[in-house]
Amino acid sequence: MVKRAMHCKRIVVKIGTSSLIHRNGKVNLQTIDRLAYALTALNNQGYELVLVTSGAIGVGMAKLGVSMRPAAIAHQQALAAIGQSELMTLYTQRFSDYGAKIGQLLLTHDVFDYPQTRQHVLDTIDALLAQQVIPIINENDSVAVDELDHRTTFGDNDQLSALVAKQIDADLLMVLSDIDGLYDQDPNRHPGATLIPEITHLSAKVLAGAGGSSTRFGTGGMVTKLKAAQTMMRAGKQMVLASGRDPRIILRIVAGEPVGTWFGNVLEQVSPDNQASNS
Repeated sequence: MVKRAMHCKRIVVKIGTSSLIHRNGKVNLQTIDRLAYALTALNNQGYELVLVTSGAIGVGMAKLGVSMRPAAIAHQQALAAIGQSELMTLYTQRFSDYGAKIGQLLLTHDVFDYPQTRQHVLDTIDALLAQQVIPIINENDSVAVDELDHRTTFGDNDQLSALVAKQIDADLLMVLSDIDGLYDQDPNRHPGATLIPEITHLSAKVLAGAGGSSTRFGTGGMVTKLKAAQTMMRAGKQMVLASGRDPRIILRIVAGEPVGTWFGNVLEQVSPDNQASNS
């Protein structure tokens, strides 16, 4: 098996709501546990990890036993406030089980729009990483709103994770989702769709093919993931899009296993024989 040479030290991992919440609306405790295990394992090896998490509203709905997401923005923000507290409690429990330390940052787009607040956030992240603390970042859904002349919301955490990764000069962004990677067709509609193992150029054709009404491939789905990949590639960095069903896949990605779809400008590959001779 040919492996990828990842060459990464500072890593941002983004996990989506679909990976954290079961289809029945309950919190996926196994996913959170495996995520904590994988990130702690890498942290213990000296990697610098930042987690960008979604799921506040979903966890809030689970906490209150709400099955339908409310239409009113205020009600969604209330659920986010409840869910964010619960989500951090779960993360604290699971990371503590493995002996890791975590810290929370809630951000809005305004933070990155202004140089002073942006630098404060970057300084905080650097200080946490220097102490081997894993920052856990989410959008501040309780205050982020779409209003005229007031741009606060990221719209989705794919964009947030790419922005954070770029700002902190991360070597690698991992986006864990409900899909195994980028396909040549929508696998929900085309059973014969083929996974694309690597992308070194995001053409207009690839971007256009990510559209559609599917929840995985429409706006807020694959489109935002490709935009995140584009952000990383333009910065000379790399991104891997992979399944979040079992977050231990993070360890396989760092080890160079060809899972998911790799996005980058140059793909260096090493065979097991070459890897052995270099070790």
